[in-house]
Amino acid sequence: MPGSVFSINKKTKKINMSQTITFQVQPGGSLRGEIRVPGDKSMSHRSIMLGSLAEGVTHVTGFLNAEDAISTLEAFRAMGVEIEGPVNGEVTIHGVGKHGLKAPAKPLYLGNSGTSMRLLSGLLAGQPFDTVLTGDKSLESRPMKRVTVPLAQMGAEIITQENGTAPLHIKGKAGKLQGIHYDMPIASAQVKSCLLLAGMYAEGETSVTEPAPTRDHTERMLNGFGYPVQREGSTARISNQGKLTAARIDVPSDISSAAFFLVGASIAPDSDVTLRHVGINPTRTGVIDILRLMGANIEVLNEREVGGEPVADLRVRSASLKGINIPEHLVPLAIDEFPVLFVAAACAEGQTVLTGAEELRVKESDRIQVMADGLQILGVDAQPTKDGMVINGGGHIGSGEVESHGDHRIAMSFSIAGLRANGPITIRDCANVNTSFPEFRALATHLGLALTSF
Repeated sequence: MPGSVFSINKKTKKINMSQTITFQVQPGGSLRGEIRVPGDKSMSHRSIMLGSLAEGVTHVTGFLNAEDAISTLEAFRAMGVEIEGPVNGEVTIHGVGKHGLKAPAKPLYLGNSGTSMRLLSGLLAGQPFDTVLTGDKSLESRPMKRVTVPLAQMGAEIITQENGTAPLHIKGKAGKLQGIHYDMPIASAQVKSCLLLAGMYAEGETSVTEPAPTRDHTERMLNGFGYPVQREGSTARISNQGKLTAARIDVPSDISSAAFFLVGASIAPDSDVTLRHVGINPTRTGVIDILRLMGANIEVLNEREVGGEPVADLRVRSASLKGINIPEHLVPLAIDEFPVLFVAAACAEGQTVLTGAEELRVKESDRIQVMADGLQILGVDAQPTKDGMVINGGGHIGSGEVESHGDHRIAMSFSIAGLRANGPITIRDCANVNTSFPEFRALATHLGLALTSF
């Protein structure tokens, strides 16, 4: 992708877009070969956060060098943490201890990263200083009440915009937070993680019960740093009686990034792709389960454990997919992968029905409406519902011009749709692919996707 897509203002740390990026995909083709996709974004964020609060020096390999994770890294640098890298996916963090952060000189700019903002709001609520969290236009339109409301129950004071969005003005409440029990109304790993991080600074016990399983990287990594988190069924518990000790973190490849190639190799004839060193944490493998229910040919090979996280190589070959009713218990386990799963559904024989996914409406874009609009432009029978979509697949995907609305996963999903299109697909507003997967175009073209950008 062009190197002039963005620059960083050294004073504000804000990313200045100097041009937009448009993707164009030529129709057809197959995907073949072996690749390793970049490191898991969720774990990259958490490695910086917990490594900064640990005592000692933490070494991270496999770190995702993309804008979202860099936003977290720069935030902790601004709070006095010495961090070396990233260089070739390696980061060295000189931890300052649980109570060693310093007040930043200015607001912390977090770009497009909802994970950074929601998790930091919990962590910073218990500090002895005030902070302000800001982001780009997209991030500052996303809902934050889901974390500020339960944090207020713990005694936190966070001032938001009138509609509950950022900027977030967080008043330091060192020693004044109180542990609570919180029943999450919607399954969200970000909300759970926010409250657990706040619980490290709250009197008594903080516990969170989730209505359905969500990714558990925070709990696993806290335990990996020596900070005890108890898990009883759907409830996680933490107290302020613990400390973080430096560790080595090897970040596996991100299954959310691998998902584009899992779908691409499934829908494109004569495809055979192996994805190396992919994290297969059971709270993240909903995309594999859903694709297998649709008839996908996915093999899980060379299973192993790295740093407390299960890892494997995934081999995926072409298959005839069929439409399904997606089980609601799998929805939280594949929430980020639904844009590309909608493409799989468009290529499947029969009807695919998704329910229970209202969370998709408050991501980087309204992913239900944006994907439905784009699929309809390409001639697919895709009907949005309040909490999901009904897609009648089996027909051909046509050519056309679609809008990603600045959402990286939308842009990459419509790129994959080109493998089954009958003409070129043009995708507008793709610069934010850099936020999570800057290597996407290079890896996709290496495997055989006819993708160009301008």
